[in-house]
Amino acid sequence: MKKISSISIIFPLFKDRKTVKKMIFKSQKALKRCGIKNNEIVIVDDGCPENSGLLAKKISKGSKNIKVIFHRKNLGYGAAIKTGLKNCKYDWIFQTDGDDEYDVFDLLKLIKKTEYSDLVITYRLKKKYKTSRIVISWVYNKILRILFHTNFRDISTGSRLIKRSILNKINLISNSPFLGAELAIKSKYQGYNVSEVGIHTYPRTFGSGSSVTLKNILLTIKEMLKLFVKIKI
Repeated sequence: MKKISSISIIFPLFKDRKTVKKMIFKSQKALKRCGIKNNEIVIVDDGCPENSGLLAKKISKGSKNIKVIFHRKNLGYGAAIKTGLKNCKYDWIFQTDGDDEYDVFDLLKLIKKTEYSDLVITYRLKKKYKTSRIVISWVYNKILRILFHTNFRDISTGSRLIKRSILNKINLISNSPFLGAELAIKSKYQGYNVSEVGIHTYPRTFGSGSSVTLKNILLTIKEMLKLFVKIKI
């Protein structure tokens, strides 16, 4: 495995109280397996109605490498990720979701790609979701490939490894789940090396996620078209 000197793990929280403890412990274990001494875990409570951030603070009390950041109100998935990215201090940033849909231990797979990559994104080897979500994802990725002339397999996956230095050159504006696509597209257009790694996902079995809602779908479409117009001008 390629050795990297420092890393931050970030994940947002909204309706994820049931997985907070698991995510913190798995993140700590993954960092230990990687053997990276300079590390941190950044958690963003995006106005969570379940007070997940307060629970995270309680669980992580005494852990010097964990910080919890709060949004007073829900600003959106993309906004939560941007807050997390801005508060990371290490060379590489592993971003995942707070509901444990993506395996934190996939970090070890992604690190192997960092020698020749500035951004490592993931694609789902098998989509274990409702038919409606699979269709939405397929249409979404197809539209993005057509509009932006990309060949990414599954740009909507919420697990990625980012070289922190590229964030100084890429201005992210999305507040919706489109943020991941925006990052990958802008990285490609600015000449950065983007790699892909296949992963397995484990859809949440509690409550309902906040990404695939009518509000987020409409906001994603709006931000996608905004980026399209900007790039084409």
